[in-house]
Amino acid sequence: MKIGVFSILPNLAADPAVVAKHAEALGFDSYWVPDHTILPVTYSDQYPGVRPGAPGPDYLWQMPDPLIALTRAATATSTILLGTGIILVPERNPLLAAKMVASLDAFSGGRFLMGIGAGWNREECEILGGDFDHRWGQTKDYILAMKQLWTQAESEYHGKYVDFPPVRCFPKPAQRPHPPILLGGFTAERVYQRIAEWGDGWLPVLESVDQFRQGVERLKRAADAVGRDYGELTKTVFGIKGQWEVPEEIRALEAAGADRLVMWLPENLPLDKLLAEMEAMARRLL
Repeated sequence: MKIGVFSILPNLAADPAVVAKHAEALGFDSYWVPDHTILPVTYSDQYPGVRPGAPGPDYLWQMPDPLIALTRAATATSTILLGTGIILVPERNPLLAAKMVASLDAFSGGRFLMGIGAGWNREECEILGGDFDHRWGQTKDYILAMKQLWTQAESEYHGKYVDFPPVRCFPKPAQRPHPPILLGGFTAERVYQRIAEWGDGWLPVLESVDQFRQGVERLKRAADAVGRDYGELTKTVFGIKGQWEVPEEIRALEAAGADRLVMWLPENLPLDKLLAEMEAMARRLL
């Protein structure tokens, strides 16, 4: 199974060019970064993963733009894959996002993995133009529009959230027909339907190997229901801080059908200590 690394705060202190280059040299297969364009000073929704009533971590409002961070990583590397974990689709103009993704994929030689999400923060989503109550419908509309822009010499799309006449949008992505679209989630049945209908892979955050096995079965059923080949859908497990440290668990994930595991890198470390942590992780897992 392939092992990637995730940098929650890919700022200059954890320079994407340096960290991704080191990850490539150590043998990690992929380098991932997150996304929050802004974070409202006051918001109503609880950040997932913290105790009720606790504020979200400071890194939420300190993240660089993921596509620019990955472009910096691309310039220093040649083989490592570059992923968003995740990019918030409803918060970006889809024509601009399609152009930026295609440019990154072209410049990197076809190394971009587009992990996507619809967001959890109502105020952030709405400030940036998202329809929070229907954000997954908006996400689907945006992705389908992007696919037209990525694959057609003259692209045209008419949907609920995006509508444009024939346009030319270049460059096209290096990957054909486009970079893979990876969706997260575990509990809702719609997660698996979305992947089967218009995605290319599953990118869940899970608590256990058993949850992964359950999700695999649900994904297989969803693929069968729409006539999709389950074998063409990738399965990348996205780890949180301190998770999947035991090699036996990783082997169990692989046996259950995981293609890749992404490990969380420590944040707020001096760069030399972060690189040393990566070396220890490589010795343990690769």
